[in-house]
Amino acid sequence: MAGHSGSKRVIYAALAGNLAIALTKFAAAFFTGSSAMLSEGVHSLVDTGNGALLLYGMRRAARPPDRTHPLGHGRELYFWSFIVALLVFALGAGVSFYEGVIHIMAPEPVVNAKVNYIVLGLSFLFEGSSWLVALKAFREQKGRLGWFEAVRMSKDPSIYTVLFEDSAALLGLVVAFAGILTSELLAIPELDGVGSIGIAVILGATAIFLARESKGLLLGEPASPEVQKKVLVIAQEDPAVQRANGILSVHIGPEEIVAGLSIEFEDHLTAPEIEACVERLEARLKKDMPEITRLFVKPQATGTWERRRKAIAGASEED
Repeated sequence: MAGHSGSKRVIYAALAGNLAIALTKFAAAFFTGSSAMLSEGVHSLVDTGNGALLLYGMRRAARPPDRTHPLGHGRELYFWSFIVALLVFALGAGVSFYEGVIHIMAPEPVVNAKVNYIVLGLSFLFEGSSWLVALKAFREQKGRLGWFEAVRMSKDPSIYTVLFEDSAALLGLVVAFAGILTSELLAIPELDGVGSIGIAVILGATAIFLARESKGLLLGEPASPEVQKKVLVIAQEDPAVQRANGILSVHIGPEEIVAGLSIEFEDHLTAPEIEACVERLEARLKKDMPEITRLFVKPQATGTWERRRKAIAGASEED
Protein backbone atom coordinates (compact mmCIF):
# COMPACT_ATOMS: atom_id res chain seq x y z
CA MET A 1 0.00 0.00 0.00
CA ALA A 2 2.94 2.34 0.62
CA GLY A 3 3.92 1.99 -3.02
CA HIS A 4 0.42 2.96 -4.14
CA SER A 5 0.50 6.03 -1.89
CA GLY A 6 3.79 7.08 -3.44
CA SER A 7 2.41 6.58 -6.95
CA LYS A 8 -0.68 8.65 -6.20
CA ARG A 9 1.42 11.45 -4.74
CA VAL A 10 3.47 11.59 -7.94
CA ILE A 11 0.36 11.60 -10.13
CA TYR A 12 -1.43 14.27 -8.09
CA ALA A 13 1.64 16.52 -8.30
CA ALA A 14 1.81 16.07 -12.08
CA LEU A 15 -1.96 16.49 -12.50
CA ALA A 16 -2.11 19.84 -10.68
CA GLY A 17 0.94 21.20 -12.46
CA ASN A 18 -0.12 20.10 -15.94
CA LEU A 19 -3.61 21.57 -15.66
CA ALA A 20 -2.31 24.99 -14.62
CA ILE A 21 0.39 24.91 -17.28
CA ALA A 22 -2.03 23.84 -20.04
CA LEU A 23 -4.39 26.75 -19.38
CA THR A 24 -1.48 29.20 -19.31
CA LYS A 25 -0.03 27.87 -22.56
CA PHE A 26 -3.36 28.05 -24.38
CA ALA A 27 -3.79 31.65 -23.25
CA ALA A 28 -0.29 32.51 -24.48
CA ALA A 29 -0.89 30.74 -27.82
CA PHE A 30 -4.12 32.73 -28.27
CA PHE A 31 -2.43 36.08 -27.71
CA THR A 32 0.76 35.36 -29.65
CA GLY A 33 -0.34 33.00 -32.43
CA SER A 34 2.56 30.63 -31.76
CA SER A 35 2.16 27.14 -33.22
CA ALA A 36 4.81 25.69 -30.91
CA MET A 37 3.04 27.18 -27.89
CA LEU A 38 -0.29 25.73 -29.03
CA SER A 39 1.38 22.32 -29.40
CA GLU A 40 2.78 22.67 -25.90
CA GLY A 41 -0.71 23.51 -24.61
CA VAL A 42 -2.12 20.36 -26.22
CA HIS A 43 0.77 18.38 -24.77
CA SER A 44 0.06 19.62 -21.22
CA LEU A 45 -3.67 19.02 -21.65
CA VAL A 46 -3.01 15.44 -22.77
CA ASP A 47 -0.70 14.94 -19.77
CA THR A 48 -3.46 16.20 -17.48
CA GLY A 49 -5.93 13.70 -18.91
CA ASN A 50 -3.34 10.96 -18.68
CA GLY A 51 -2.84 11.61 -14.97
CA ALA A 52 -6.58 11.32 -14.43
CA LEU A 53 -6.65 8.03 -16.37
CA LEU A 54 -3.81 6.59 -14.27
CA LEU A 55 -5.67 7.49 -11.06
CA TYR A 56 -8.82 5.90 -12.48
CA GLY A 57 -6.86 2.78 -13.38
CA MET A 58 -5.39 2.53 -9.87
CA ARG A 59 -8.85 2.83 -8.32
CA ARG A 60 -10.28 0.16 -10.63
CA ALA A 61 -7.29 -2.13 -10.06
CA ALA A 62 -7.82 -1.99 -6.28
CA ARG A 63 -11.22 -3.71 -6.48
CA PRO A 64 -11.36 -7.14 -4.82
CA PRO A 65 -11.76 -10.39 -6.79
CA ASP A 66 -15.25 -11.31 -7.92
CA ARG A 67 -16.97 -14.09 -9.87
CA THR A 68 -15.90 -12.81 -13.29
CA HIS A 69 -12.39 -11.79 -12.16
CA PRO A 70 -11.35 -14.43 -9.60
CA LEU A 71 -7.72 -13.28 -9.63
CA GLY A 72 -8.59 -9.64 -9.09
CA HIS A 73 -8.59 -6.52 -11.26
CA GLY A 74 -4.90 -5.59 -10.99
CA ARG A 75 -4.32 -5.48 -14.75
CA GLU A 76 -6.74 -2.56 -15.11
CA LEU A 77 -3.78 -0.31 -14.26
CA TYR A 78 -1.76 -1.87 -17.08
CA PHE A 79 -4.63 -1.39 -19.52
CA TRP A 80 -5.04 2.30 -18.71
CA SER A 81 -1.28 2.79 -18.87
CA PHE A 82 -1.43 1.47 -22.43
CA ILE A 83 -4.29 3.86 -23.22
CA VAL A 84 -2.16 6.71 -21.85
CA ALA A 85 0.61 5.78 -24.28
CA LEU A 86 -1.87 5.77 -27.17
CA LEU A 87 -3.18 9.20 -26.19
CA VAL A 88 0.34 10.64 -26.01
CA PHE A 89 0.91 9.38 -29.55
CA ALA A 90 -2.49 10.14 -31.12
CA LEU A 91 -3.34 13.44 -29.44
CA GLY A 92 -0.01 14.80 -28.25
CA ALA A 93 2.24 13.84 -31.15
CA GLY A 94 -0.52 13.86 -33.78
CA VAL A 95 -1.86 17.34 -33.02
CA SER A 96 1.66 18.77 -32.63
CA PHE A 97 2.70 17.37 -36.02
CA TYR A 98 -0.47 18.69 -37.66
CA GLU A 99 0.03 22.16 -36.18
CA GLY A 100 3.63 22.18 -37.29
CA VAL A 101 2.82 21.26 -40.88
CA ILE A 102 0.00 23.82 -41.08
CA HIS A 103 2.24 26.56 -39.71
CA ILE A 104 5.03 25.72 -42.15
CA MET A 105 2.63 25.75 -45.11
CA ALA A 106 0.93 28.98 -44.01
CA PRO A 107 3.42 30.71 -41.70
CA GLU A 108 2.37 33.61 -39.50
CA PRO A 109 4.83 35.68 -37.49
CA VAL A 110 4.70 35.34 -33.72
CA VAL A 111 3.50 38.48 -31.93
CA ASN A 112 4.18 39.40 -28.31
CA ALA A 113 6.94 36.81 -28.14
CA LYS A 114 7.88 37.96 -24.65
CA VAL A 115 4.62 36.46 -23.38
CA ASN A 116 5.72 33.08 -24.75
CA TYR A 117 9.11 33.33 -23.09
CA ILE A 118 7.56 34.15 -19.72
CA VAL A 119 5.08 31.28 -20.01
CA LEU A 120 7.78 28.85 -21.11
CA GLY A 121 9.97 29.86 -18.19
CA LEU A 122 7.15 29.42 -15.66
CA SER A 123 6.15 26.13 -17.29
CA PHE A 124 9.72 24.87 -17.02
CA LEU A 125 9.72 25.76 -13.32
CA PHE A 126 6.41 24.01 -12.58
CA GLU A 127 7.11 21.04 -14.85
CA GLY A 128 10.55 20.69 -13.29
CA SER A 129 9.02 20.56 -9.81
CA SER A 130 6.68 17.75 -10.87
CA TRP A 131 9.60 15.98 -12.56
CA LEU A 132 11.67 16.11 -9.36
CA VAL A 133 8.82 14.50 -7.38
CA ALA A 134 8.55 11.69 -9.95
CA LEU A 135 12.34 11.33 -10.12
CA LYS A 136 12.63 10.95 -6.34
CA ALA A 137 9.90 8.30 -6.25
CA PHE A 138 11.46 6.40 -9.17
CA ARG A 139 14.92 6.45 -7.57
CA GLU A 140 13.46 4.92 -4.41
CA GLN A 141 11.75 2.26 -6.53
CA LYS A 142 14.69 1.35 -8.77
CA GLY A 143 17.32 0.84 -6.05
CA ARG A 144 20.69 -0.08 -7.60
CA LEU A 145 19.31 -0.91 -11.03
CA GLY A 146 20.13 1.22 -14.06
CA TRP A 147 17.48 3.60 -15.37
CA PHE A 148 16.24 1.64 -18.37
CA GLU A 149 16.76 -1.69 -16.61
CA ALA A 150 14.60 -0.42 -13.74
CA VAL A 151 11.83 0.52 -16.17
CA ARG A 152 11.98 -2.91 -17.83
CA MET A 153 11.89 -4.64 -14.45
CA SER A 154 9.27 -2.37 -12.89
CA LYS A 155 5.74 -3.71 -12.47
CA ASP A 156 4.28 -0.32 -11.49
CA PRO A 157 3.90 1.82 -14.63
CA SER A 158 2.33 4.80 -12.87
CA ILE A 159 5.59 6.31 -11.59
CA TYR A 160 7.78 5.84 -14.66
CA THR A 161 4.95 6.94 -16.96
CA VAL A 162 4.74 10.28 -15.15
CA LEU A 163 8.53 10.55 -15.10
CA PHE A 164 8.86 9.99 -18.86
CA GLU A 165 5.93 12.29 -19.62
CA ASP A 166 7.48 15.05 -17.52
CA SER A 167 10.87 14.46 -19.16
CA ALA A 168 9.25 14.74 -22.59
CA ALA A 169 7.50 17.91 -21.42
CA LEU A 170 10.78 19.52 -20.34
CA LEU A 171 12.42 18.63 -23.67
CA GLY A 172 9.36 19.95 -25.47
CA LEU A 173 9.64 23.27 -23.65
CA VAL A 174 13.27 23.58 -24.77
CA VAL A 175 12.29 22.82 -28.37
CA ALA A 176 9.38 25.28 -28.22
CA PHE A 177 11.68 27.99 -26.88
CA ALA A 178 14.22 27.32 -29.63
CA GLY A 179 11.53 27.39 -32.32
CA ILE A 180 9.99 30.67 -31.15
CA LEU A 181 13.35 32.35 -30.55
CA THR A 182 14.87 31.39 -33.91
CA SER A 183 11.71 32.33 -35.82
CA GLU A 184 11.85 35.77 -34.20
CA LEU A 185 15.59 36.39 -34.53
CA LEU A 186 15.87 35.09 -38.09
CA ALA A 187 12.46 36.41 -39.19
CA ILE A 188 11.58 32.93 -40.46
CA PRO A 189 8.11 32.14 -39.04
CA GLU A 190 8.29 28.60 -40.46
CA LEU A 191 10.76 27.72 -37.70
CA ASP A 192 7.95 27.99 -35.16
CA GLY A 193 6.20 25.19 -37.05
CA VAL A 194 9.44 23.22 -37.13
CA GLY A 195 9.44 23.49 -33.33
CA SER A 196 5.98 21.89 -33.26
CA ILE A 197 7.20 19.00 -35.38
CA GLY A 198 10.17 18.58 -33.03
CA ILE A 199 7.74 18.34 -30.10
CA ALA A 200 5.75 15.72 -32.05
CA VAL A 201 8.89 13.62 -32.53
CA ILE A 202 9.67 13.74 -28.80
CA LEU A 203 6.12 12.77 -27.87
CA GLY A 204 5.98 10.03 -30.48
CA ALA A 205 9.19 8.42 -29.22
CA THR A 206 7.96 8.64 -25.62
CA ALA A 207 4.61 7.09 -26.54
CA ILE A 208 6.22 4.17 -28.39
CA PHE A 209 8.48 3.43 -25.43
CA LEU A 210 5.61 3.56 -22.91
CA ALA A 211 3.36 1.42 -25.15
CA ARG A 212 6.08 -1.22 -25.45
CA GLU A 213 6.47 -1.45 -21.69
CA SER A 214 2.70 -1.54 -21.10
CA LYS A 215 2.34 -4.32 -23.67
CA GLY A 216 4.73 -6.53 -21.69
CA LEU A 217 2.79 -5.96 -18.48
CA LEU A 218 -0.53 -6.67 -20.17
CA LEU A 219 0.75 -9.94 -21.63
CA GLY A 220 2.04 -10.96 -18.21
CA GLU A 221 5.52 -10.60 -16.74
CA PRO A 222 6.98 -12.91 -14.09
CA ALA A 223 7.99 -11.91 -10.58
CA SER A 224 11.59 -10.85 -10.10
CA PRO A 225 14.24 -13.58 -9.64
CA GLU A 226 14.68 -12.45 -6.02
CA VAL A 227 10.98 -12.96 -5.28
CA GLN A 228 10.94 -16.36 -6.99
CA LYS A 229 14.04 -17.48 -5.08
CA LYS A 230 12.52 -16.42 -1.75
CA VAL A 231 9.32 -18.39 -2.45
CA LEU A 232 11.35 -21.51 -3.27
CA VAL A 233 13.43 -21.11 -0.10
CA ILE A 234 10.28 -20.89 2.02
CA ALA A 235 8.81 -23.97 0.33
CA GLN A 236 12.03 -25.96 0.70
CA GLU A 237 12.10 -25.29 4.46
CA ASP A 238 8.89 -27.23 5.02
CA PRO A 239 9.63 -30.76 6.33
CA ALA A 240 7.05 -32.32 4.01
CA VAL A 241 8.83 -31.02 0.91
CA GLN A 242 11.50 -33.23 -0.61
CA ARG A 243 12.34 -30.66 -3.26
CA ALA A 244 10.85 -27.35 -4.41
CA ASN A 245 11.38 -27.82 -8.15
CA GLY A 246 10.52 -24.38 -9.44
CA ILE A 247 7.95 -21.64 -9.76
CA LEU A 248 5.85 -20.11 -12.50
CA SER A 249 4.65 -16.61 -11.64
CA VAL A 250 2.89 -13.66 -13.23
CA HIS A 251 2.15 -10.13 -12.08
CA ILE A 252 -1.49 -9.17 -12.33
CA GLY A 253 -0.73 -5.87 -10.59
CA PRO A 254 2.26 -3.98 -9.18
CA GLU A 255 1.90 -5.73 -5.82
CA GLU A 256 -0.17 -8.76 -6.86
CA ILE A 257 1.53 -11.97 -7.95
CA VAL A 258 -0.04 -15.29 -8.87
CA ALA A 259 2.42 -18.15 -8.30
CA GLY A 260 2.37 -21.81 -9.26
CA LEU A 261 4.77 -24.06 -7.33
CA SER A 262 6.08 -27.39 -8.56
CA ILE A 263 6.90 -29.51 -5.51
CA GLU A 264 8.11 -33.06 -5.05
CA PHE A 265 6.73 -34.17 -1.69
CA GLU A 266 8.15 -36.82 0.60
CA ASP A 267 7.07 -40.24 -0.70
CA HIS A 268 5.47 -41.42 2.54
CA LEU A 269 2.99 -38.53 2.82
CA THR A 270 -0.74 -39.10 2.72
CA ALA A 271 -3.18 -36.80 0.93
CA PRO A 272 -4.24 -35.06 4.20
CA GLU A 273 -0.57 -34.45 5.06
CA ILE A 274 0.04 -32.89 1.64
CA GLU A 275 -3.00 -30.66 2.13
CA ALA A 276 -1.66 -29.59 5.52
CA CYS A 277 1.68 -28.74 3.93
CA VAL A 278 0.00 -26.58 1.29
CA GLU A 279 -1.93 -24.75 4.01
CA ARG A 280 1.30 -24.11 5.92
CA LEU A 281 2.94 -22.70 2.79
CA GLU A 282 -0.01 -20.43 2.08
CA ALA A 283 0.02 -19.13 5.65
CA ARG A 284 3.78 -18.54 5.61
CA LEU A 285 3.72 -16.72 2.28
CA LYS A 286 0.75 -14.59 3.36
CA LYS A 287 2.80 -13.47 6.37
CA ASP A 288 6.25 -13.06 4.79
CA MET A 289 5.31 -12.21 1.20
CA PRO A 290 1.86 -10.58 1.02
CA GLU A 291 2.45 -9.71 -2.63
CA ILE A 292 1.81 -13.41 -3.41
CA THR A 293 -1.97 -13.08 -3.59
CA ARG A 294 -2.70 -16.52 -5.10
CA LEU A 295 -0.72 -19.75 -4.73
CA PHE A 296 -1.22 -22.97 -6.67
CA VAL A 297 0.78 -26.07 -5.78
CA LYS A 298 1.35 -28.97 -8.17
CA PRO A 299 2.81 -32.24 -6.85
CA GLN A 300 5.35 -33.13 -9.50
CA ALA A 301 8.46 -35.26 -9.92
CA THR A 302 11.66 -33.32 -10.46
CA GLY A 303 12.28 -34.91 -13.85
CA THR A 304 8.85 -33.92 -15.14
CA TRP A 305 9.41 -30.32 -14.01
CA GLU A 306 12.83 -30.17 -15.68
CA ARG A 307 11.42 -31.35 -19.01
CA ARG A 308 8.68 -28.73 -18.80
CA ARG A 309 11.14 -25.99 -17.87
CA LYS A 310 13.42 -26.84 -20.81
CA ALA A 311 10.45 -26.78 -23.18
CA ILE A 312 9.54 -23.28 -21.98
CA ALA A 313 13.16 -22.11 -22.30
CA GLY A 314 13.36 -23.51 -25.83
CA ALA A 315 10.17 -21.70 -26.86
CA SER A 316 11.58 -18.43 -25.45
CA GLU A 317 14.78 -18.79 -27.51
CA GLU A 318 12.75 -19.36 -30.69
CA ASP A 319 10.84 -16.13 -30.08
